[in-house]
Amino acid sequence: MEDFWTFALWALKTWLYLIICLIMIPAMFGFSLGISETYMTILVKTLEWATLNIQKVYAEERTLTASPSNGLIEREDGSMEKELEELRRSRPKSLGSDFTLSDCVYFTRRGIESIVEDEVTQRFTSEELVSWNLLTRTNNDFQYISLKVTLVYGIGIFMRYCILAPLRITLACIGLSWLVIGTSAVGLLPNWSIKFWLSEWVHVMCYRICARGLSATIRYHNKENKPKKGGICVANHTSPIDIVILCNDGCYAMVGQIHGGLMGVIQRAMVRSCPHVWFERAEMKDRHLVTKRLKDHVNDKTKLPILIFPEGTCVNNTSVMMFKKGSFEIGSTIYPVAIKYDPNVGDAFWNSSKYSMVSYLLRMMTSWALVCNVWYLPAMHQQEEEDAVQFAKRVKSAIALRGGLVDLQWDGGLKRAKVKDLFKEEQQKQYSSMVLGDDSSSHSD
Repeated sequence: MEDFWTFALWALKTWLYLIICLIMIPAMFGFSLGISETYMTILVKTLEWATLNIQKVYAEERTLTASPSNGLIEREDGSMEKELEELRRSRPKSLGSDFTLSDCVYFTRRGIESIVEDEVTQRFTSEELVSWNLLTRTNNDFQYISLKVTLVYGIGIFMRYCILAPLRITLACIGLSWLVIGTSAVGLLPNWSIKFWLSEWVHVMCYRICARGLSATIRYHNKENKPKKGGICVANHTSPIDIVILCNDGCYAMVGQIHGGLMGVIQRAMVRSCPHVWFERAEMKDRHLVTKRLKDHVNDKTKLPILIFPEGTCVNNTSVMMFKKGSFEIGSTIYPVAIKYDPNVGDAFWNSSKYSMVSYLLRMMTSWALVCNVWYLPAMHQQEEEDAVQFAKRVKSAIALRGGLVDLQWDGGLKRAKVKDLFKEEQQKQYSSMVLGDDSSSHSD
């Protein structure tokens, strides 16, 4: 029995030594030994091989094609106004171009399409893949394909759950522990320049360790546009991991509500060394107080840029939904950032209505890897003729265009809330103007 415990202790020490030497030390100083790159090369070639074999098996039954709409219904490009105009233009001249009873058919079709598959609901489900990536979660109706693919699938399960998952959990625990211990220790120092330098270094180091715990491969583009102190960084939101992704390349001041439990411990430790902006639950409802504290932060050019996700909820990385105007009312420089994940090696989207945070993190740690691109866009300022809503739309459009995402006007809050009556009235006026002409909207007022 003593021999068993001796062997177990030796195995644990060896495991920790390998993690520290091969992963943690390179992560601390921001370099790589090439292990992740080699792993990703093997993974990509394996998935390509599996895709070719799957396509051969199903070549006679179906053709795997990408669906740009990521859904069941193939919608025509263009607005409703253009479609209705073309429909009326194709009528016989005797019927004229005004409203006829046949217009009801068009609106009925569009209504049924929205009921079957609206633009909002599908943004809160995992992105559909063109081909299977050897994860059961992306192929619930898995059937026998071939002996080779089945063997590779079995080896993948063993590797993900028996090798990668323990490694990633170990790294995540070490990264979070060091974050709490390191920031608490730095917080004891006087407010000298060395304290702020150490705080940024500890934050970035711990986030890099956590990123290695997800086998993250991150490509940063246009680094000359990185957010600067005294500004606000806004980005599209797919997952809480977005914070880890962005903080691998620089330190930010976080904004959020104070939590209890483990999250509360981490928040209290972080704020000791870095001026993050945390609010009590009651304070979050006071918009004036929130705006004032954010303004005070950005007006101090020595403080880190604030990181905000204006969508207010996680979207499945196929689109960008409406930006809340709050962060655009402050009058500070806005630094837009576009984040785009590769769903073929792992689904980064957090469906909070379906999975708890722990379940989501376990899914991520048992995925193949995390691959994403980050684009830093040029700084943007509010123009004189713009209000906060228009400025938010302009920034959102720039992020969507650069990240290759669909630009949607819908509020992400519709994930859990009902459509506001004001928005319904706006849509009704729009439909009325399409049917009866522009004069109808003025009469309805």
